Amino acid sequence: MPDLRIAACQLNPTVGAIDSNCDAIIDAFKSAVADGARVVAFGELAVCGYPPEDLLLKEAFVAATEAGLQRVAAATADAPGVLAIVGAVERRGHRLYNTAALCRDGKVVAQHHKRHLPNYAVFDEHRWFDEGAIPVPIVEVDGVNVAAVVCEDVWAVGGPMPGAANDGADLIVVINGSPYARGRVDERIEILRTRVEECGRPIVYVNQVGGQDELIFDGGSFALNADGALAAFAPQLVEHTMIVTFDDNGQLHGPVAERLDELDEVYDALVLSTRDYINKNGFGHVVLTLSGGIDSSLVSAIAADALGPERVHVVAMPSRYSSPDSEGDAEKLARNFGIDFLTIPIEPAHATFIEMLEPTFAGRAPDLTEENLQSRIRGVLVMALSNKLGWTVLTCGNKSESAVGYSTLYGDTAGGFAVIKDCLKLLVYQLAQRRNERAGFDVIPANVLAKPPSAELRPGQRDDQSLPPYEILDPILERYVEHDASAASIIDDGYDAEVVRRIIGLVDRSEYKRRQTPLGPRITGKAFGRDRRVPITNRFYG
Repeated sequence: MPDLRIAACQLNPTVGAIDSNCDAIIDAFKSAVADGARVVAFGELAVCGYPPEDLLLKEAFVAATEAGLQRVAAATADAPGVLAIVGAVERRGHRLYNTAALCRDGKVVAQHHKRHLPNYAVFDEHRWFDEGAIPVPIVEVDGVNVAAVVCEDVWAVGGPMPGAANDGADLIVVINGSPYARGRVDERIEILRTRVEECGRPIVYVNQVGGQDELIFDGGSFALNADGALAAFAPQLVEHTMIVTFDDNGQLHGPVAERLDELDEVYDALVLSTRDYINKNGFGHVVLTLSGGIDSSLVSAIAADALGPERVHVVAMPSRYSSPDSEGDAEKLARNFGIDFLTIPIEPAHATFIEMLEPTFAGRAPDLTEENLQSRIRGVLVMALSNKLGWTVLTCGNKSESAVGYSTLYGDTAGGFAVIKDCLKLLVYQLAQRRNERAGFDVIPANVLAKPPSAELRPGQRDDQSLPPYEILDPILERYVEHDASAASIIDDGYDAEVVRRIIGLVDRSEYKRRQTPLGPRITGKAFGRDRRVPITNRFYG
């Protein structure tokens, strides 16, 4: 039996762009065939893009996806005997299936219906699909029996892989739309090692890449031999075709790309997500308010890396409380990245608003109202730039601030995409420092990382006057928000009881704010939004 070459094509589809998705699939298929591949695999729902969500409720969408699959299948006629494994949908009567379609010689020769439908975290597949109930089909290619399953089929205990092995499969291909989160690559490999132990067969795992709304798909396709050893690993966060060879001893061989450092992985994921959100939605330039603080500085860097500096505009909006250092740091950062820098002082508007409100506020001492007024003026101005010039607004709030409501509705929350929405404050500092290390100099000015964080909405203001230090706040938030820990268990971990209760109260009371903020990239196992669905009207504490 000659060696069998398998191509795992991690493409970047766009949901609903069926024609262009199929173009990309066909082009990648032809290229892989030219490289000698006899099996060419693509991601989950590659034809229509993943996840299509309620587009699947539209008859016309399903019909267009089925037509796209037939077009892809027809293209295999030009490569006799080569098997393409393509993610698509199949309709049978009133049932709709998430399908791995096995295509060869111009037609679909077999289909596996995804048996295990995830219905947790960001997944709602029971809303759209029916569970598959047929045995996993096996197709012989050059003397090798190949089976294909879909994503959650390998995450669930008791999945279809052992049955496929018992039915004679020599090799199992897994097509995936597995979203990124920190640590997810290691988790995938360990889960697949467990499945390999169960079935005793090597696997090739292909994952899509790209941003889709708040989800990020990171590629990182890989292959495992029957003993669980890593046989190949594809680059992360880029489109790539990984070629692996299945030899006559039943062993897989292929290139093993270097894994990204954890901070590089997160940074590059945010860049990819920002680029795809802006480009796939047909937006052009972006704008953000650059205060000279750490959050807006990091967002500026990500935007410049994602889109090129020529498409990024930053605007400083100094107030009576802005420090000269902050204004200087903002201008220096813009110059370092080569991005357009504007200055629009807000003092005239601020003074006018104070004067307008003075009769109504007479006898009341200044408080958060006057502070938030400055943020809302900035929100109005940046949205005016967006309306007039067609620039999409990037917001700069981080997860720590969003969690405890340390933000201003219709002020710093105004915008279209929240780039660091799922990044706790300490991670923001780490990412900024890592970006400087990659640049080889302080492209984000050193003073931005060194000075105490401040909203600069009153004289001498610092974040730690309103919140615990981030070294204390962030671990509490990670436990409560991302791991659903109780107040009692967090206190048992050694955190001050009064601080824990205060922080949990702030988190719970701020849910109404978070519902009104823009979406942003998900980089943890539980982000605000579709991951964490807590009622706004809620009296439970704990």
